[in-house]
Amino acid sequence: MDPEPDADAVAERILNAALGTMDILAIHLGDRLGWYRSLAEDGPATPADLAQRTGTSERYAREWLEQQAITGLLTSSDDDGATRRFHLPSAAAEVLTDRNSLSYLAPLARMLAGAAVQLPALQNAYRNGAGVSWQEFGDDARESQADMNRPWFERELANALRQAPGVTSRLQVPQASIADIGCGAGWSTIALGRAFPAAKVIGFDIDAESIDLARANAGPESAVEFQHIDAAGLPEEQFDAVFAFECIHDMPYPVDVLSAARRSLRPGGSVIVMDEAVAEFFIPPGDEVERLMYGFSLLVCLPDGLSHPDSAATGTVMRPETLRRYAGAAGFSGVRVLPIEGFGFFRFYELTP
Repeated sequence: MDPEPDADAVAERILNAALGTMDILAIHLGDRLGWYRSLAEDGPATPADLAQRTGTSERYAREWLEQQAITGLLTSSDDDGATRRFHLPSAAAEVLTDRNSLSYLAPLARMLAGAAVQLPALQNAYRNGAGVSWQEFGDDARESQADMNRPWFERELANALRQAPGVTSRLQVPQASIADIGCGAGWSTIALGRAFPAAKVIGFDIDAESIDLARANAGPESAVEFQHIDAAGLPEEQFDAVFAFECIHDMPYPVDVLSAARRSLRPGGSVIVMDEAVAEFFIPPGDEVERLMYGFSLLVCLPDGLSHPDSAATGTVMRPETLRRYAGAAGFSGVRVLPIEGFGFFRFYELTP
């Protein structure tokens, strides 16, 4: 067993965490104010340039630009004062502004900032056992989750599903029917429509604002459809596959939803769940994926789940055994991990009746 860290080591860790938190909040400001995008699209800028381009305060722009250079995300010229120009390197520009890149992480800062706004409500929830709902977290949470997952769905989902030909073969035939429950802003549904153009694809979500976003993202010419319903009300015996991307752990009543998904399947159909690739068992200390997922659980997913009465209160860290238990209670006879690798932080399961 490793020796316990001394006080200096713990203090250093907390100081480093504080520096990272400050960076995250500064990244959120630069993202929301359009400063990164201006530097990426319009080129290097003085504080006055950046403020003029974006309709913001020059004094705040100067402080932010200097902080970003000090923390190493921007570079700066050797000029003094007002003539100093700040440059966003290409790698940082990809991570902070390229919505199509698999490395795009500006939405992560947006999610954490959205959670930070709710800290007073979270404190009350932690005291009384209540929750903080997705609606209370608002657009920062809703849009950041969609934006973070979008490049993975658009660029990698079709290739990932090809690693499970037993699933995809039945979805490539005419008249195949696919449901995408908990579709959020619709990027997974849109990607399924492109991957299986012969199929009818419908996205379902209980959050009306997310369905509005999904319809706008798909556009009027899209062949996919979206419906604002609770997935526990899915029609029976209609789908060859039901997909649930990163949403089962958020659902207050996952067994009810999985039961409805099972009843909605045609003969030979299955439910495909994509959820967090956390460890099979709780063995501390955990890796970075576990630390990230517990952070999401503390700040967003568990409070949202507990905002509903008699919730399952799963939290983000849904280990395989938990899903197997839910699937068994919902009437599924089999759960297997699909041989899909290299898809972000996620693991794919197939649930068969």
